[in-house]
Amino acid sequence: MDPLQERDYELIAEAKKAIRFNYDQEHHNHTVGAAIRCKNGKIYVGVNLYSLHGACAEQVAIGTAITNGEREFDTVVAVRGKEGEEIIPPCGNCRQILHDYMPDCDVIVSVHGEAKKVKAKELLPISYSVE
Repeated sequence: MDPLQERDYELIAEAKKAIRFNYDQEHHNHTVGAAIRCKNGKIYVGVNLYSLHGACAEQVAIGTAITNGEREFDTVVAVRGKEGEEIIPPCGNCRQILHDYMPDCDVIVSVHGEAKKVKAKELLPISYSVE
């Protein structure tokens, strides 16, 4: 696992901003914010959509990036809480999506309370693959 750089902290700040502006304390429909940085430096954000078949914040951010023509990704992070105070790891479904779309993308996770980067493919070591 790699230590974070200044631009990684900027990415975390963007994820925090996304949830801070959209946190739904009454219904808890939006409790997670995510940000993804593309290889060209552009950042896209998303918040989770809570429902029986909702979408995770990472999925929304990735979908927004792809909708805008992006195909090369650098780093992704998700945060939880009203102020985005907790960095959270991707769920199993998000790990599969990250593996399928961007296996070499860095994912910022919290390890024993310290933010670190790990490659997406390392989060799903024995993965399903259509190849």
